[in-house]
Amino acid sequence: MSMTAAGDYTIASLDTGLRALRLFLTHDTLTVSEAAERLSVGRSTAHRVLSTLESRGFAIRDTSGRGYAAGPELVRLGRPAGFGPAARDRLRPVLDDAVARTGETVHSVALIGDQVVVTDGRESGHPVRVALRLGWTGPAHAEAGGKLLLSRMTADQVCALYPREELEPLTPRTLTSRTALLDELALIRRRGHAVGRGESVTGMTAVAVSLGGSSWRDRLALVAAAPADRSDEAATAERAALLEESAALAVPAHPG
Repeated sequence: MSMTAAGDYTIASLDTGLRALRLFLTHDTLTVSEAAERLSVGRSTAHRVLSTLESRGFAIRDTSGRGYAAGPELVRLGRPAGFGPAARDRLRPVLDDAVARTGETVHSVALIGDQVVVTDGRESGHPVRVALRLGWTGPAHAEAGGKLLLSRMTADQVCALYPREELEPLTPRTLTSRTALLDELALIRRRGHAVGRGESVTGMTAVAVSLGGSSWRDRLALVAAAPADRSDEAATAERAALLEESAALAVPAHPG
């Protein structure tokens, strides 16, 4: 088996296992024969790989008993933070406090690749307000919460997420280059909060602070979004400080 210089350190069995995990991204179930064919290995090797994944919870036998499906550990890894009853219970007092303090629509967001997803929130009582859209996803580089979460990553990690210099514009104010995004993330790290002014939706201003988390898997951002006419520099800075106070109420997520 020939390898490139960079591949001299490849552990063949680990490589095969990782490639098997990737198959579950595109297949609901896999038989041993299908895995062997797609991995270009023998049936015995495919069986050992799938059995090992099963023993660690990354695969399970499907109900027919003839194949394997994604296991609970793989599903857990693919699920962003902030979903599920436990996460909602943990964040309930934070969101209740944040909407009371700011008077604006607040929500929590998680990062999935280069996208953010709204995991929970509370809507403002103002007659004119930003609507809460639970489960909504959008480009992280155009969202205050997305930029906050990206700022918690290293520049190399951000570049891996954005291999091209050009970024998709949503409005005339969206950041359209990776260089501009990296500069913005450096500013967010120094300032401690992120601001988005009409970058995803014209006429909306959002500010985001961190909700903690020890790794990319469990980090969340707390966001307050309001119409631009209620969001001058002073109001936005005050909103960020209020969100920080609310975020301090968050109970750390239980490990595992």
